[in-house]
Amino acid sequence: MNIKLLLFCLFCVFAVFTSKAQDTAISKNEHDGAPYITWVSQYPIHKDHDERHSAARRVYEFLIQKNKKSELIRPVAVVGKNPANFWILDQGGETVFEVRKDKMVAPHSIKKKDNYFTSLVDACPMTNGDILFTDSRLNKIFLFNESNKSLSELNDTLQLQQPTGIAYSLATNEIWVVETAAHRVSVLNKKGEVIKRIGSRGDENGQFNFPTSIWINNSGDVYIVDAMNFRVQIFNKNGEFVSTFGEAGDASGNFARPKGIATDSYGNIYIADALFHVVQIFDKTGKFLYSFGKQGREKEEFWMPAGIYIDSKNYIYVADSYNSRIQVFQLINGS
Repeated sequence: MNIKLLLFCLFCVFAVFTSKAQDTAISKNEHDGAPYITWVSQYPIHKDHDERHSAARRVYEFLIQKNKKSELIRPVAVVGKNPANFWILDQGGETVFEVRKDKMVAPHSIKKKDNYFTSLVDACPMTNGDILFTDSRLNKIFLFNESNKSLSELNDTLQLQQPTGIAYSLATNEIWVVETAAHRVSVLNKKGEVIKRIGSRGDENGQFNFPTSIWINNSGDVYIVDAMNFRVQIFNKNGEFVSTFGEAGDASGNFARPKGIATDSYGNIYIADALFHVVQIFDKTGKFLYSFGKQGREKEEFWMPAGIYIDSKNYIYVADSYNSRIQVFQLINGS
């Protein structure tokens, strides 16, 4: 346990220094009718600075998994229906929650499982309201059926290598799942059967180096965080390479530890960067526009953000992982 604590503390110190390059980034622009990001809410609601545990206490609780059944520990992904109703994957607590009107509950079919999920990573909604989510250590995709509130494994014969990001394509009715350890993306039908696989390890177009997150817009365009190549690759709905952008660095528009990815209704691309403690926004071509957030524990601040989700009304949900909360923002006057 002492080794884990030491590594965690060293990582946090490194994160403080790497985040300084992002602290001066533009967070909003509210004049002249220009688009800007506004803070809406957070969950848990009462998460004031004075009420939070010290960093040392939070590390201790994480290591011993204290209170994991009743409160958020380390949320890594979120799927939002609206600011009062969303799903949370809590990797620290090894479970999945649904928030309804400021009340967080684990559905009975999830709560009664004998074993907790060992490494939850990402989730996505399907057209009928069902939720898919991945566990990278169990190498499985799970399906929560909204109509009968049941939980099942999607195709128990499916062989995956560290599934992480997952997204559902409205354009093709396909499920796309990132296999980080295999440096590829698998495309599945609704039954979880493999249709095709895309990519191999490398740094050429269409190749990956430990890819993680994925997002698919309503037109079927696919955005994949190619994490250790420090870039985003864009594919069309057929899996054909379109373009790429990004590089490693400490300036605005560069990547340090890119995590979640999403797009708004105007086609802008949002990426949560855990080591910069910000959400960076790019246009359709990959040109950096601005960012919001900085390292901290107050509202509109982040501590290693991970997952991000944007709904049809441009509400932006951010899994603020090490602040143990979800923050909700909204794009105003988008263009």
